[in-house]
This record gives sequence, structure tokens and C-alpha cells, in this order.
Amino acid sequence: MRAYPDTSFLCALYRLQVNSVDAAAYFADMPGPLEVTTLLLYEFRQAVRFQIRLNRHEPSKGYSRTEGSKMLADLKSDLVRGEVRTIPAPWPQIHLAAERLSELYTDASGHRAMDILHVATAIELGVEEFLTFDGNQKKLAEAEGLAVPL
Repeated sequence: MRAYPDTSFLCALYRLQVNSVDAAAYFADMPGPLEVTTLLLYEFRQAVRFQIRLNRHEPSKGYSRTEGSKMLADLKSDLVRGEVRTIPAPWPQIHLAAERLSELYTDASGHRAMDILHVATAIELGVEEFLTFDGNQKKLAEAEGLAVPL
């Protein structure tokens, strides 16, 4: 496995934003499918659903139902076509790695639980690159020796 993404990468891939060109170019150049875990898929889908709700209550924020639904449908289509593939993850080892990362870095750098879990997943899967547009998560990944090419 070469690379593991976080939710910011998926958001840039499935919604037009400042990093979308970089995400699309990386995705297009991948030699195989983008591999993800069920946890990452859950976080992405939950974030989109939350943004739809946010937009419904305050139209200047979040994603419209049309936009959010398209994001979810595009992801589903990529999963069906095999361009994105769900892989098994060693959750007990990931949780131990996440605890280690939390103990080492959270007090000094303020990392959130899901961000730590994504970096721990990348570490335990033995990837070369961590795909993120989140500056704080990038620092954590790099501190652990992962390349962050974007």
C-alpha cells in the first residue's frame, strides 16, 4: 500500500475547493485504487451529512443537499467501480498506536482523536505517504516519518 488519505483529501476529491486540483491529480496518477478504511468512509459520510444539516439551518454555511448528495453518490460510484477500495485494518494495533501518538503529541500540538486515528492507521498499514490538506495533521504525520506529498 503506497498512500493513505484522510477526510480532507476525500473532501477535496469530491467537492470543488482550493485543493481539489491537487487531489484529483494525485488520484489520477495512482497506480491502483485509493485504499480506505471503513472508519475513514464513516467520518467522510458523517461530515457531509452534518454539512447538509448545517446548510439547511443556515444557508450561508455547509453544503446544499444537492451538493452533499452528489459527493456521497460520487464516492459510492468510485467504490462500485473499484477506484476506491475498502481494506481491512488491524484495529487493536491502530488503537495502541493512536494511544502512543496521543500521549506523545496531543498536549503539545492539540491533535483531535480522529486525526490521530487516521495517522495511526497509516502507520499500522505501513504506507509511504499520508494524504492530507490539514496542516496540523500533516505535522503529526511528518513527526512520525510519513511523507506528505500534497
